[in-house]
Amino acid sequence: MMMLQSRYLAAVYSIAFKFLFGTDIASGPVWMEYIAFLKSLPALNAQEESHRMTNVRKAYQKAIVTPTHHVEQLWKDYENFENSVSRQLAKGLVSEYQPKYNSTRAVYRERKKYVDEIEWNALAIPPTGSYKEELQWMAWKKNLAFEKGNPQRIDSVSSSKRIIFTYEQCLMYLYHYPDIWYDYATWHAKSGSIEAAIKVFQRALKALPDSDMLKYAYAELEESRGAIQPAKKIYERLLGDGVSTTTLSHIQFIRFLRRNEGIEAARKYFLDARKSPNCTYHVYVAYALMAFCLDKDPKMAHNVFEAGLKRFMHEPVYFLEYADFLSRLNDDRNIRALFERALSSLPPEESVEVWKQFTQFEQTYGDLASMLKVEQRRKEALSRTGEDGASALESSLQDVVSRYSFMDLWPCSPKDLDHLSRQEWLAKNITKKMEKSAVSNGYGIADKGNTGLKSNSAVSAKVIFPDTSRMVIYEPKQKHEDGISPSSIPGFGTASNPPSDIVGLVGTGGTNAIDEILKATPSALVSFLSTLPIVEGPTPNVDIVLSICLQSEIPSGQMGKLGMSAASVPATSDFSGSSKSRPIIKPSRAGKRKEIERQEEEESASVQSQPLPRDIFRIRQSQKSRVGSAASQTGSASYGSALSGDVSGSTS
Repeated sequence: MMMLQSRYLAAVYSIAFKFLFGTDIASGPVWMEYIAFLKSLPALNAQEESHRMTNVRKAYQKAIVTPTHHVEQLWKDYENFENSVSRQLAKGLVSEYQPKYNSTRAVYRERKKYVDEIEWNALAIPPTGSYKEELQWMAWKKNLAFEKGNPQRIDSVSSSKRIIFTYEQCLMYLYHYPDIWYDYATWHAKSGSIEAAIKVFQRALKALPDSDMLKYAYAELEESRGAIQPAKKIYERLLGDGVSTTTLSHIQFIRFLRRNEGIEAARKYFLDARKSPNCTYHVYVAYALMAFCLDKDPKMAHNVFEAGLKRFMHEPVYFLEYADFLSRLNDDRNIRALFERALSSLPPEESVEVWKQFTQFEQTYGDLASMLKVEQRRKEALSRTGEDGASALESSLQDVVSRYSFMDLWPCSPKDLDHLSRQEWLAKNITKKMEKSAVSNGYGIADKGNTGLKSNSAVSAKVIFPDTSRMVIYEPKQKHEDGISPSSIPGFGTASNPPSDIVGLVGTGGTNAIDEILKATPSALVSFLSTLPIVEGPTPNVDIVLSICLQSEIPSGQMGKLGMSAASVPATSDFSGSSKSRPIIKPSRAGKRKEIERQEEEESASVQSQPLPRDIFRIRQSQKSRVGSAASQTGSASYGSALSGDVSGSTS
């Protein structure tokens, strides 16, 4: 029983290694388990022991030449194994496999760079175009290119097995990518294994049954090896039941029949395909050109074009293809007649390209009079469509450049050509700018019928422009409340109508909070704020503020040194004009002091009302002279609160 179990495990390991499981970079534990299994096999005699040691040695020698994550550990185990058997024999074997091990370790390090970029836990889902999926696709592409380079320098058979294993691994993650299937099949075909390539295409069509690219590639492979009937079956699968048949499948099947079954088979199918409801003008153009180029039958091609013209009179591209065919025949008379038929049947907005080709035809085949006549007709037709606007009627130097250029030869320098192209672009877009201006000056969205410009109607219908006619310049103005003198603090407002910044800080809880703010304000700051002018605009003039700072005599020290107590600071209700009387602070000296200080206040008010000088040196000189004159008359003075306007001080 034990012997049967051992044989069964040995067969399982051999099958696993046959399917290249041991070549994976993460197969190190498999090799270790396999070697441990071989070592554990019972040996009843010396012959079986020798056979067991030989199998273990072969397993080690295969493992150390396989680039895996455990290659270094396997090499150490191999050295220990050989030394445990025979030190003399181990020296020769280790030295023989040392270069192979070094090469394997170098390949492992290089392969690890590509393997680490792959997300091994990803699922095989159809591509969505995400950045992560693109990174995975690039990582697998680089890994496949690395394996195709045969970095281990092994024989071609082993290298092919290694590449097949890598492709199979890749398809486990990129199962819905048609380019991976195509690369896999073409690699087999280039390697000479056509049958393997066919099997890959068959698997690919099961994975991606709606991929026409893979079907055409599969049919091409079958046709290239001479298997016409299998290729024809693939084309018939592309055609389907005829209801959902695409125009391209009709064209490609006609070409396939022409290549392999002859002219009559292709013509017969064309007559059937033209009756299909999905048949477009492309089928007529393809068959006419095939009859002209391959069958050398211009009469048949001309008849096909004429038959299609009755059905596709509304297709400008069909007219251009027909005109190109007639130009190959050098039939300028019928070409002019064809252009006239096209311009008479097509609406003006769809005939822009036809006019362009007609003009180029006259520049090549016509004389100067016919050339100028067609250009003038083109301008008149396009001026009514709005393609070029009213400027299409005007002659420009660009017309001369168009008439006298040939292929990549121009009658002007590249700089002049760029300048003319820029002018032409500006001329075409000037009407669009005028429409945008009209919309922005109106109210809301401009009416498309009133603007008269249909070329930009789609833009104006989606974009709402602001009404610039109602825009005004931002000019904030300071309004003085009743009961507040001009010398009061700017920005403090009144208790009944406090400023927005204070309301934002203290809320709308009444006048108590504002009173607390005024009481907590330092006297030096209150004195400075009383001298500031009214702000005109969003920001004050920096030079004026600096001049006021230099001219101001900001008191220093505590409130007691100013000759007044905190109780003398008026409450908020005093500023709002309430019935409470304003507290009166008695002066400490005679009324002469009041008179002198009132004169100084009037002088400072007159200085503030006048435009202040911007020269800092002159400001300092005037300040010194004013302070000196005041000191000579009254000695030294200290002023009271700027809020009350009263004076308290003493002369020495």
